[in-house]
Amino acid sequence: MQNRRAKLILIYIAFIGMAVAVLFPLYWTLLVSTTTKIALFEKPIPYITGFVAENYSRPFLKDLYGGYLLNSLIIASGNAALVLALAIPAAYALCRFKIRGREHIFFWLITNRMAPPASFIIPLYMIFSGSVFRGIRLMDTHLGMILVYCIFNLPFAIWLLKGMIDAIPVELDEAAVVDGCSHLGILWKIIIPVAKPSIAVTAVLIWLFSWNEMLFASVLTGTRANTITCGVLKFVTVVGIDWGEMAAVSIVCLIPAAILVGVAQKHIVAGLSFGAVKE
Repeated sequence: MQNRRAKLILIYIAFIGMAVAVLFPLYWTLLVSTTTKIALFEKPIPYITGFVAENYSRPFLKDLYGGYLLNSLIIASGNAALVLALAIPAAYALCRFKIRGREHIFFWLITNRMAPPASFIIPLYMIFSGSVFRGIRLMDTHLGMILVYCIFNLPFAIWLLKGMIDAIPVELDEAAVVDGCSHLGILWKIIIPVAKPSIAVTAVLIWLFSWNEMLFASVLTGTRANTITCGVLKFVTVVGIDWGEMAAVSIVCLIPAAILVGVAQKHIVAGLSFGAVKE
């Protein structure tokens, strides 16, 4: 009995330590965002002593960070919608259709996700600037960034949804066919409603990937489609780093993601366990 209690205490201590390790950077960012520039370098401040509204108001009211935030919302939401519209039928086809070499097709899709992002920068820059295909001007546009993020997010979504659709019994499809459903009807009336939690998980992950991406956005955008992740880098200048405003913008960046995860939390919990138990 004592050994069991001791193990339980050690487990609780381990989880508390993990929680502190995860939450401490967030606490420190919030602390820096509520501290003046002078107080930040005067002495170590272990706790929040006040609130500096200028760190939050200046970037969004006087600078262009409100536009950067809107650009990120448009690009992340547009990419999540486009990826789901393409990934759901693609995953269904790979699961249900007897396509010759579908294992190779699936593996080829995953290799696009495995490739380092830097290997795509030069080809994409040439395509977007119009030096390869004349008439294509996707540089510094929302549509261009939405399409770029599909390179990595679409294979991931197909891979994730394929495993979840495989967990749906084929007998449901056969019963729908007997009732006169086409493949499109099966997809719309059977697969999507049953796999709704899994689709929600995929949508949240894709949205977060697009929201946090910085490499492509820093190269392929300039002024019209600059995202909030690129905007954070602008606090680093030749005369120094404005830590307070950088931390404040970082905290604001967490709010949309936290709201999305909070709203979809019910579906996320159900989606993570979808297909885990089979009879």
